[in-house]
Amino acid sequence: MEKEKDAQEKEPFSLKKEILSWIWIIVVAAAIAFFLNTFIIANSRVPSGSMENTIMTGDRVIGSRLSYKFHEPERGDIAIFHFPDDPTGKTLYVKRIIGLPGETVDIVDSQVYINGEPLDEPYIREPMDPEEPMHFEVPEGCYFMMGDNRNYSSDARYWHNHYVAEDQIIAKVLFRYYPFSKISWLDE
Repeated sequence: MEKEKDAQEKEPFSLKKEILSWIWIIVVAAAIAFFLNTFIIANSRVPSGSMENTIMTGDRVIGSRLSYKFHEPERGDIAIFHFPDDPTGKTLYVKRIIGLPGETVDIVDSQVYINGEPLDEPYIREPMDPEEPMHFEVPEGCYFMMGDNRNYSSDARYWHNHYVAEDQIIAKVLFRYYPFSKISWLDE
């Protein structure tokens, strides 16, 4: 043991070994970050006020990519998904799941109805502005998404493709982490 210690103490400093050591650390850290961001978590910035007051403009959120591997998306979940009207598949949206596969969604007199029953939505920012009645029939394997700030949300009501296929859903939002003064869990 003492011989090893003496050998380490007598070994001269090698800049090449030091640089290689740092490169190795950086490569391992990058591989871990890539793995986590590709298979475990989804990190997203919310650029608009469509989810206010739940998620504010500019907030950053973390979602679990594993959540929907073990159970189906549920009404009320906040999800990160590929915007269905973007043919490149690069645009990500963050919205709340409102309609489930096989359900009807009606919006009448500023109220959302699921299969004819009014939906209790304590999370919405303010009542919706009156609009013409809307009717949607959610196909199997798809979901109907809306923002919490209904009067300022470009959501499924206005998209060309009204429904988000299950395989387009990336993650279930778990918490907001930025700005740091407003860190909070959103998975409730």
